[in-house]
Amino acid sequence: MAIQHAAPAVRWFDELAIADVPTVGGKNASLGELLRELKSAGVRVPNGFATTAQAYREFVDANGIEPEMREHIERYRSGDLKLQDAGHALRELVLASRLPDDFADQIRSAYSSLAKSTRTKDPAVAVRSSATAEDLPDASFAGQHETFLNIRGEKALLDACLRCFASLFTDRAISYRETKGFDHFSIALSVGVQQMVRSDIGGSGVMFTIDTESGFPGIATISAAWGLGETIVQGAVNPDRFVVFKPLLGTPGARPIIEKTLGEKAIRMIYAEEGGRQTRIVPATTSQRQSFVLDDDEILELGRWAVAVEKHYGRPMDLEWAKDGDNGLLYLVQARPETIHGDASQSSFRRYSLKTDASPVLSGVAIGSAIANGKVCLIRDASDIAHFQDGAILVTGNTDPDWVPIMKRAAGIVTDRGGSTSHAAIVSRELGVPAVVGTGTATSALCDGQEITLSCASGEKGLIFEGLLEFGVEDIDISAIPETRTEVMLNIADPAAAFQWWRLPAKGVGLARMEFIINNLIKVHPMALLHPDRVSASDNRHISKLVKGHASPADYFVETLARGIGRLAAPFFPYPAIVRLSDFKTNEYAHLVGGDAFEPKEENPMLGFRGASRYYDERYRDGFALECRALRKVREEMGFTNIIVMVPFCRTPAEADRVLDVMAENGLRRSVSGLQIYMMCEIPSNVILAEQFAMRFDGFSIGSNDLTQLLLGVDRDSELLAAMFDERDPAVMLAIAEAISKAHAAGIKIGICGQAPSNYPDFAEFLVREGIDSISLNPDSFVKTCSVIAAAEGAAAG
Repeated sequence: MAIQHAAPAVRWFDELAIADVPTVGGKNASLGELLRELKSAGVRVPNGFATTAQAYREFVDANGIEPEMREHIERYRSGDLKLQDAGHALRELVLASRLPDDFADQIRSAYSSLAKSTRTKDPAVAVRSSATAEDLPDASFAGQHETFLNIRGEKALLDACLRCFASLFTDRAISYRETKGFDHFSIALSVGVQQMVRSDIGGSGVMFTIDTESGFPGIATISAAWGLGETIVQGAVNPDRFVVFKPLLGTPGARPIIEKTLGEKAIRMIYAEEGGRQTRIVPATTSQRQSFVLDDDEILELGRWAVAVEKHYGRPMDLEWAKDGDNGLLYLVQARPETIHGDASQSSFRRYSLKTDASPVLSGVAIGSAIANGKVCLIRDASDIAHFQDGAILVTGNTDPDWVPIMKRAAGIVTDRGGSTSHAAIVSRELGVPAVVGTGTATSALCDGQEITLSCASGEKGLIFEGLLEFGVEDIDISAIPETRTEVMLNIADPAAAFQWWRLPAKGVGLARMEFIINNLIKVHPMALLHPDRVSASDNRHISKLVKGHASPADYFVETLARGIGRLAAPFFPYPAIVRLSDFKTNEYAHLVGGDAFEPKEENPMLGFRGASRYYDERYRDGFALECRALRKVREEMGFTNIIVMVPFCRTPAEADRVLDVMAENGLRRSVSGLQIYMMCEIPSNVILAEQFAMRFDGFSIGSNDLTQLLLGVDRDSELLAAMFDERDPAVMLAIAEAISKAHAAGIKIGICGQAPSNYPDFAEFLVREGIDSISLNPDSFVKTCSVIAAAEGAAAG
């Protein structure tokens, strides 16, 4: 077939721009845009070329297959053909056709030019499908069409191009277009041919310029695995995960990596040199499984690229990157709009919450933020998807894009493998179906027909519970939250859930609890990390597993704590984040791994060896030094200078001096590099001697729970005395009023971080009348209490 093209059937990437989507599809147009416009920003993109959409249409016309194609689609829509049968027939029509001679010649000529430029006889190329309706801001088409890697030689290249054309009619692509309302025959397919990066001997992955679950715009999330990137795309591996805080990337010297999670990375995809295949799967080595794919400099380089690409496009982006194992350089190989949060409302969001307490039976990576429940439909192979029951919870090995036709019919999805940046995860979000991926054992732990509840409402960790648990749904209208003179802040403890509240108009974090990070992420007593000789053999074995991948046990503590604090400080940056130093009681510390070797048994831990008294004591001084190292790292290395450090349970001014001296010895000196140090005002002596404490600290935060307990002599944990525990008792309110007055007289700020303002509107009104500077609330009470505070301020003004 010798069809002559009026316009070139092949265009080089460096000739293309984003306006060429109708000509070469979203994927190829975006590669051209990157190559042309972002080279000056240091972004590297491998060269290549694209076939045009018109060349595809001429291919269809030359082979006379469109009437038969339309017939198959109509029979599918009418129910005469199953999706699988229609897709198979359409693909066979394409594969039985021939590329027009002139079109094939232009592909050969471009490939020859690429060979000359790379000084390689048959350069390895990636051959990717790029549809004219693909990678648009409102539809990703993620994973719907085929990609072929390590293609070498003209014959193999022409065959791969034909297979790309056929992939316009994969079952999943047909189903996706039907769901999205796209006309099958108004869409054409361009083929991108791109010089391969030797990521088969390096690594690769996916990067989003936004938090994929909450829509928080301040971070870039990076997934990484060894070898070619298809293992991540297919959800076949649990990859490394890195999170970079974008606003600090421009700060000289700052290295704002706020998460580094080592993935299992059990397999890798490499080139196949025999057997007619282009790639093959091999096990990852032990060293690879235990090592991060990227070092910190590479993580930061990708983070800066994320900022540059997002700024250029003016919207959140979904990027694929590769690391060349030969030259060690990073490259971007794909860029497309992020399709879920890019155009989402910034003035409202939906919040899901479980109404009952329960212990999860499984956990994994949360996709979305919703809760769903139903019966398990366990399907291990795509050949069995016809057995899926509408409205069930799909449980399978991994959420490959081939499963899209039933994913949209599921109430929720649970998988053994996969990460938050796989193509299947993208489509799950786009369909609005909550998923928990990478659980490891879902297909063996859950049974077909079992009733379960799936929750993605706790941040990044998705949870699976037995039974059909009751849950609530609340729509929060940010625009309806009134402005207040009093600074309203948030109490946050869990780094994994911190980003979901970023839309709230909070003036910072009024209480970031260090204990949650130590208890749930670090899990080890800090002294046990420093003195393994005092720890049991079994605890030391446990510790060895936890600290794997870190230079030393102490570094494990410092890095994990610092990154957790960084996540807490990020959502409302540059507003303050007040981080309270550890305030475990001895019985709580003893429950940490190795803790029983270092903690005394006390009759009344609530009034014992806790808070400030530990920091200068030889029994914990070395552990406190690690806390200080973590705070220095997050402030000085990561760049979170908005962090204020707060000292809890400080009994006397003399004790305050000792704590401040130890902090200074460990590099945390008040006023140096803008460091502010606050004190919890939670002991009667803090109020009585407030003038003296104010000379030593930059601010106070009232801890109403302990203050009430100690003023009234009521154990706050006693069920017998629960009726007597009341922050509104006149004695407590007098003490709080006195503390506010003395703080203001001394010229320092004072706030409150207890639950009383949330629980009692009249207490919030009291605080406003007394002129408190800030009120820090739990997130679930923020909206309601803001209204109470605004009303109280209005009443006081009137």
